[in-house]
Amino acid sequence: KGCAACHGADGNSPTAPMYPKLGGQSATYTLTQMKDIKSGARSNGMSMVMKPMVANVSEAEMQEIATWLEGQ
Repeated sequence: KGCAACHGADGNSPTAPMYPKLGGQSATYTLTQMKDIKSGARSNGMSMVMKPMVANVSEAEMQEIATWLEGQ
């Protein structure tokens, strides 16, 4: 929902250099990163900014997002 504000509508057009390009990333990698951010296992980089973004996203929704981004 809020992903486009930083990562672009297709995940390929970050709005600033500090935001990564997510389109085309492996769904497994992206899902792992989202899960690690949500659980607190990942706390480096922009993780603290991302943590509230994924707080209410279910694992099934994360999988859908990751799969969609992989195809971009």
